[in-house]
Amino acid sequence: MPNVNALPLLPRDFDAAIVDLDGTMVDTLGDFDLALNRMLAELGLPAVGRQFIEHTVGQGSEHLIRCTLAEVGAVAELYDAAWAAYQRHYDAVNGEAAEVYAGVVEGLAAMRAAGWRLACLTNKPGAFAKQLLARKGLAPFFELSFGGDAFERKKPHPLPLQKTCEALGTLPARTLMIGDSRNDAQAARAAGCPVVLVRYGYNHGEPAESAAPNAVVDSLVELLR
Repeated sequence: MPNVNALPLLPRDFDAAIVDLDGTMVDTLGDFDLALNRMLAELGLPAVGRQFIEHTVGQGSEHLIRCTLAEVGAVAELYDAAWAAYQRHYDAVNGEAAEVYAGVVEGLAAMRAAGWRLACLTNKPGAFAKQLLARKGLAPFFELSFGGDAFERKKPHPLPLQKTCEALGTLPARTLMIGDSRNDAQAARAAGCPVVLVRYGYNHGEPAESAAPNAVVDSLVELLR
């Protein structure tokens, strides 16, 4: 997959960017580890490892919890109790063990300087997403922020991108999706948005190139060089 600078993706080609959160701007694996394993301990269940978490995150909290319960051999009927415990523990640790990836702040600043409007779109629950953006100093870059509970469907369905473009008042073809996984790439293609993936994120254990984005970059700061 060629670098973005080898493609006809120039600042003047876009009016806006929609940016994913977990695995794209912030490494939140530590937060997931703390919240999930505290949830499991509360329910008297065995812990899960980071590799499992890294390969499972990205499709919303509901999916993550159901997969976690299945991973430890718990009955599906525990879901409601697990959901309540997870929400409580994640709220307590949100941002505590998370780190902003190198180049994110500089990349977002360059996009804003180029005149792009920015929206954050994530499958993470909206309240947690806004809290994390604020705690990590990223909130001022974004006009809008939408979580996985904002619309009727989550990524990889195109609806969240379509609705975000509508909210920004931009055409999908002039709105760049920036993410880390096949969920972002699939949603962007279906919505008519060009898509760039970061190489370092959580793509279910697969290389970002396998999702066939328009380009793959090692840092957001590369986008407008």
